[in-house]
Amino acid sequence: MNSYDRFKLRLKGHPVDRPPNFDIFMTFAAHHIGKPLSEYYGDYRVLVDANMAVMEEFDLDIVQAISDPYREAADFGAEIIFPTDDMPLSRRPLLKEHRDIASLGPLDPSTGKRMSDRLKAVRLFRDKVGGEVPIMGWVEGALAEAADLRGVMNLMMDLIRYPAWVEELLEICAAVSVNFARQQIEAGADIIGLGDAIASQISPQMYRQFALPYERRVFEAVHQMGGIARLHICGDTNKLVGDMVGSGADIIDLDWMVDMATAIRRFGDQVSFCGNFDPVSVMFQGTPEMVYEATQACILSGGERSFSAAGCEIPNGTPHANINAQRRALIDIGNEA
Repeated sequence: MNSYDRFKLRLKGHPVDRPPNFDIFMTFAAHHIGKPLSEYYGDYRVLVDANMAVMEEFDLDIVQAISDPYREAADFGAEIIFPTDDMPLSRRPLLKEHRDIASLGPLDPSTGKRMSDRLKAVRLFRDKVGGEVPIMGWVEGALAEAADLRGVMNLMMDLIRYPAWVEELLEICAAVSVNFARQQIEAGADIIGLGDAIASQISPQMYRQFALPYERRVFEAVHQMGGIARLHICGDTNKLVGDMVGSGADIIDLDWMVDMATAIRRFGDQVSFCGNFDPVSVMFQGTPEMVYEATQACILSGGERSFSAAGCEIPNGTPHANINAQRRALIDIGNEA
């Protein structure tokens, strides 16, 4: 059974030889092949090489064209700084004033420098592992993209004071997300991940107004193209899980703060949950024994449709022994089934 078969069967709750490992690797992957982060962010070949390396060494069941949240923002015209070996920085919001929204013209991912680089990554993944390992593309959710363009604090104030303006901005961002998702599926992506991290910082009522409708729109487009939708919202989303299920996502990532057992009990027949042990205190700082036990606990509570992963990205510098403990736990679960 290859990773692609394992992924498709698990989505339907069918038996597999072991639960799939859907960990997210970014910074770790770049440094694993000795490359600085600026090259990982800027050269699709480095991103692909890094993902292939961690997939092969740690027996992952996914390759992913995920790097940083600023691909769409940079192509909109935001000034993004890329230190040689550190996280990218947005020097200042592109939308300093509300009137600046007029500068956001139509955006074609195929011609944007950074978005087209992701498309190239997906195509190269397809050439290397298409049909054998699921390929995940990525888009920013409309609300997350609005925060990238406007600045988090500014957007938070806008949600309260200028909701109509925010919705105008969200329409623009969602249109780009839909187009970008479609082009990645055409390039060979099996899964489109959507990151909407800021959504964990707002109320359920605001989520239903400013995030959920736009997530649904992207996922409807993904499904129309025959793709699988994965929703990733970092942080404590206990209060949002029911609404997240309503997004139409096929796979929902749960961060470590979320009660996965409760989520499974309430919604496990509707969606595949992915997660959700602590990537820092367990995977990065813990022992192999802790990782092994946490992996098994998540999968055993997660049911037949769940996917294994830490709650968020695997931290840079995580001991290899800990990552291998997760792999060993999944193999043992498969052998015991």
